[in-house]
Amino acid sequence: MTKKLLFICMAAFMVITAACSNNNNGGDTKTSNSTNTPKETAAEETTKPVEKVTFSYFNGVAAAKDTNSNETTIGKILEDQTGVNFKIEHLVGDLNTKIGTMIASNAYPDVMLPDAAIDKILDAGAFIALDDLIEQYGPNIKRVYGSYFNQMKAEDGKIYFLPFSNTVGEYIPDPNINQGAFWIQRRVLKEAGYPEIKTLDAYFDLIKNFVEKHKDEDLTGMVSLTHDWRFFATSNPPNHLAGYPNDGNVIVDMTTFDAKTYAADDNTKRWLQKLNELNADNLFDKASFVDNYDQYLAKLTSHKVVGFFDYGWQFSNAQNALKDAAKQDPTQDDFVYFPLPVTFDGQKDQYLDPPGFVKNRGLGITKSAKDPARIIQYLDNLLTDENQILQRWGIKGDTFEVDDKGRMYRTAEQIVKIDESFNEKFGFKYYSWNWPLYGNGSSLPDGNSVAPGLQPEVFQMSLTNEDKTILEKYGVKTYAELFAAPDDRPWYPAWGIPKEQGSEQQIWETKKDEITKKYFPKLVLAKPADFEKVWTEYITAFGKLDTAAYESWTTTEVKKLIEAAK
Repeated sequence: MTKKLLFICMAAFMVITAACSNNNNGGDTKTSNSTNTPKETAAEETTKPVEKVTFSYFNGVAAAKDTNSNETTIGKILEDQTGVNFKIEHLVGDLNTKIGTMIASNAYPDVMLPDAAIDKILDAGAFIALDDLIEQYGPNIKRVYGSYFNQMKAEDGKIYFLPFSNTVGEYIPDPNINQGAFWIQRRVLKEAGYPEIKTLDAYFDLIKNFVEKHKDEDLTGMVSLTHDWRFFATSNPPNHLAGYPNDGNVIVDMTTFDAKTYAADDNTKRWLQKLNELNADNLFDKASFVDNYDQYLAKLTSHKVVGFFDYGWQFSNAQNALKDAAKQDPTQDDFVYFPLPVTFDGQKDQYLDPPGFVKNRGLGITKSAKDPARIIQYLDNLLTDENQILQRWGIKGDTFEVDDKGRMYRTAEQIVKIDESFNEKFGFKYYSWNWPLYGNGSSLPDGNSVAPGLQPEVFQMSLTNEDKTILEKYGVKTYAELFAAPDDRPWYPAWGIPKEQGSEQQIWETKKDEITKKYFPKLVLAKPADFEKVWTEYITAFGKLDTAAYESWTTTEVKKLIEAAK
């Protein structure tokens, strides 16, 4: 088949799927086309392109096995629709080293998710502009991202990548904790009589007492993730402990909207001094500063780590493995981690994300791509209502059901079936994120949540008896109820404000990261008597940065976003 004929076939397919999508957006209260049945898939085969192609996709953020997308159930259905397969490679080792090698060789995969190294990719000119491709082949991209286009444009006015956190439809809050929290093994809370833990001192006392009572178990009181770009899991807690959400390097005053950095303020000093004390008591894992991400996850599943701070999405592989084990053997529930809204002094927490749009991360097509038009059509095809259901809910009758009121749900059997192994084989692990999609919190035209975990019926059904018991002990029905509701922040997240590679702001962040990665280990592992001396050295080094200029620039950008939201 010639390329011209192939495009004609694809165009016909897009018209059909776009029409289906538009019908769903008509406000019909009937269940949307929540029926990704094999029968319907077969019916669509009359319009599928026959010429198959495999593109390469590098994922710089997720930890998963490399695979071909057509080896998963979801990916095979999408290949049947489009003829496109993706050979997906995941990051192993250091992200900047991997990206640096690509830039040096000027050779890239067809599609990339460079995550924190996206500025380097953009600076190298590795992503192609998507504007013309979207205009020609992207009706669904325009429908889903159109209201965000102005925020997605680079300085030259062009769009180079598609982010993932766009909200489509009515916003639905997450009953789980995929954001930040201080986590602790459930057995610790059970043994202590399910105490209310609101302060950092109470949290550390809980860990200390448990380890003291279980000396024969060779437990680690606390670990902290520091590997590569994930260092923020160690540098962000002072911000949260002070009662603020994850705005990256700054705390934004809710009255003046001035942005102030906290890496060298009293909050960070207090946090590091607490870790220093924990280390002096042999309750902190010194290897935290040398372990890689995989080693960190392995420790979390070892049953030996009592507590840690992290974002739920970042250690989900470990938590899911612990949950799967607990489903098979309820006594293993003791080792599942429970989130706590800890702050320094018990002030109001702000761990839960408000609705926001992260515009400095996303997936782009590189200048090495063999057929950008074919790729953008694949990405556009992902954004039909039907394929969003396929990516997140799966196939009706297999991984979800629809009741007589049009509400989508999962049976108990389906919930048990969908463990980590199933997620990999079916493709949820590869398709529920890291592609253009309806972001978390989005809803379908019929009111169903795009994400099953955010559908109240599914969340309640997914709870084990042990989940229900511990939630009842704390008087809540969801994990999110343990945390304060997020305040409205039109700029959120401030870390998502794009910065040009080589700009003063980007250079400040790079140097700040270098200084914190050098001094934080020294501060935590120093003898307590030497902490003040090392802190002074750190402050001296940090003081050489033009932090005032960084804060002024961020404040200006925050206030621009506030005005734009009015």
